Amino acid sequence: MFFLKRKKLIPIFSQQAAFLCQTSAALVEMMKYESEEDWKRAEREIKACEVQGDALLTEFLGQLADGWMVRTSKADLQSLAIEMDDCLDVVKDVAKAILIYLPHKIDPQLRELSQLVKYQADALREMMNYLADIPKHYSAISLQCERVTELEHAADDAYEDYVGYIFQHEEDVRELIKYKNIAEVLETSTDNAKVVSDTVRRILLRYNE
Repeated sequence: MFFLKRKKLIPIFSQQAAFLCQTSAALVEMMKYESEEDWKRAEREIKACEVQGDALLTEFLGQLADGWMVRTSKADLQSLAIEMDDCLDVVKDVAKAILIYLPHKIDPQLRELSQLVKYQADALREMMNYLADIPKHYSAISLQCERVTELEHAADDAYEDYVGYIFQHEEDVRELIKYKNIAEVLETSTDNAKVVSDTVRRILLRYNE
């Protein structure tokens, strides 16, 4: 067990979460559009945040390698930073998929999935801000972990329902494949958020050891 220099490490997690909120909000807006020009504009915003997120991850790993002492496993902290970056990457992948496939429409079910991604991002932002004082916010962190898990389960159900829907109602096979693949990347995004939440749970357990 080590001792965390919170003033420098925790803000990086918080900034990663802020970028994730920004990208997921841009994704929700992107899902409202139906023109390639609007999709490209939203994708550029998402990509810009993802690039900044990569820079943050590089900064964090460099600081962790400096031998800073933290009151948890260094491996857990490294995993947390990488997993947060993965969340940014997958949101970017959703935006890129829309530009690659250029679907004829964005179904309401896809918009619903993107909103679940946004809700998870909000929960992760709360969670990261609370990490600065685990004893004080232990219950609040646990609550946000539960919320992320609940949203991931909701996304699983929404994805499965949507796949059933398009197989029943979409006659154009090419469009069906587009919709299914976009939905799959959205569902993967919610899975990644749960991975972050699970790592935070592990950090809480180590904190009590």
